[in-house]
Amino acid sequence: MNKRVKNLSMDIKLTQWGTLFVTLILARLLQQIMTIPLWLLIALAVLCLIKPIIAFYSQ
Repeated sequence: MNKRVKNLSMDIKLTQWGTLFVTLILARLLQQIMTIPLWLLIALAVLCLIKPIIAFYSQ
């Protein structure tokens, strides 16, 4: 577990951005106040979260 966390040092920002986009997706689904297309938010979340997830589970 410690080796996995140490390898995520540069992936922390991508994880934060991915979390932000997932939060925006949830806000968009719950309240129709955002004008950003849902598919764009999903694509951005997936793009930001792929590398940290692969880095974490590849150990």
